[in-house]
Amino acid sequence: MRTEDLIDRLALDPPPRFGFGTAFLTATLLSILVAGGIFLAVIGIRPDIGRAAESASFLFKFVATMPLALGALGVALRLSRPGMAAGGWRLVLGAVPVLLATAVALELHQVPASLWQSRLVGSNAGFCLILIPLMAIGPLALLIAAMRRGAPERPALAGGFAGLAAGGIAATFYAMHCPDDSPLFVAAWYSAAILVMGVAGCLAGRRFLRW
Repeated sequence: MRTEDLIDRLALDPPPRFGFGTAFLTATLLSILVAGGIFLAVIGIRPDIGRAAESASFLFKFVATMPLALGALGVALRLSRPGMAAGGWRLVLGAVPVLLATAVALELHQVPASLWQSRLVGSNAGFCLILIPLMAIGPLALLIAAMRRGAPERPALAGGFAGLAAGGIAATFYAMHCPDDSPLFVAAWYSAAILVMGVAGCLAGRRFLRW
């Protein structure tokens, strides 16, 4: 078959019912619903949420997780389209480690050294490492499925950012349950759980997003 004939046949195919942008937005919204549903069904909101919301340390958790989820979603969306770089979303992502490092430095300055280890270990490190990935598996699958409608030039990298986004969404919900509000704890254990999902996303992208 000549190239011209192939192009003519492809041109006759009906356009997709939903564009990639719509599919990605739908997957994002469903990811939030899925993670939130698992959160409410499995662990739920901490009983002292009202008092905790008055604490800067508690609120900081969302200052870290929400920009991470948003920035990773933005990068994943752009990398799913050929010829596009991460763009300004890199600045959003880059702000997260800066915020974490600043909060940790302030805590180390204000808290006696004898309390650093207890703040770092907390009381729910194991749950954090299990529950964040558990809530993020569904969102990662949804995002990868949507990104298959795109054309990522670097599938593993695009999938990795999808994993970070899924981890960030899950961590945002988990933060409403976790009693450990120390920036040290967040920087260590939340980051570790989200990075697990980043690696999972890389593997999923390499497997399912290749052209």
